[in-house]
Amino acid sequence: MIEMNARLPTLHPPRTGANTRSPFDLDDDGTYRRWRDAKRALQPARIDDLVVEVGDPRRLRASESAQLRRLCGHTNMAIYRSPVTAADKEIPRRLAQQLGLHRLDANWLADDDGISPIAVAAGTDAGAAAGGDRVGFIPYTNRPIKWHTDGYYHPPARRIEAMLLHCVAPAREGGVNALMDPEMAYIALREADPDLLRALMAADAMTIPARTDDAGVARAAQTGPVFSTTQSGAALHMRYTARTRSIEWKPDAATRAAVAWLERLLAGDDPAIFRIRLEAGMGIVSNNVLHDRSGFVDDPQRPRLLYRARYLDRIA
Repeated sequence: MIEMNARLPTLHPPRTGANTRSPFDLDDDGTYRRWRDAKRALQPARIDDLVVEVGDPRRLRASESAQLRRLCGHTNMAIYRSPVTAADKEIPRRLAQQLGLHRLDANWLADDDGISPIAVAAGTDAGAAAGGDRVGFIPYTNRPIKWHTDGYYHPPARRIEAMLLHCVAPAREGGVNALMDPEMAYIALREADPDLLRALMAADAMTIPARTDDAGVARAAQTGPVFSTTQSGAALHMRYTARTRSIEWKPDAATRAAVAWLERLLAGDDPAIFRIRLEAGMGIVSNNVLHDRSGFVDDPQRPRLLYRARYLDRIA
């Protein structure tokens, strides 16, 4: 597996207090409002506004790279469409490098090169994939996946900042992704009631219990906030899952109310939620936005296959 030795910025709750000048500081309403208005003005009206046509993701033209970066700067995500449909894991790797992503998260279910082939694992449902340890994990089935950000169970030193999905083959039916920029979720919560955010910023808001295997504790329990930033307060990070199992929310009324409000937001038809079914040659690049996936039915002759690459960097 790939070794990850680079040091990361320390994880912090969004800063509060005078002179921080962060839009995520709940005590700085002026900076927040200026940022909110600019953010809203740049929001796409429809999914097509997020799509960039590229000739070859492995060798982006300067204009293609600039457009992908611009969209990610405005919305934390972009979708590319290309004629390149080969089963080649160099596609997401080279694309990521061109967007400034180099620190690949080599998680235990990824291949030795750090990239995960997302397909139905042998032993779960009809389909062809690696099987092995992936059997039983929802991304490697054809079942729906609830709203989440990637790596919500990771420690702060392995915070997933960016994620790429590249489609080699779509399902015969279904497999639709919903996407939402965490910054737009933050705005919705803050406009509704800043106390909702205060609860989700708490250092003990959400705990993912330890995962055990036959050898003992395979991954320690992870407790932390839903919303956090780096020390400068310049960029927002969201750690979230809508799962109801293998998760422990802080047992107080404020946290319960905030979680319920967020669940209603994601279950609704907010205009900041976009839905797309990736076709062969398409992909999503993002600063680890909220996303889900509908269930799907595979084509036995060409099962659904996506490549997923997760990074400890943000798209520049």
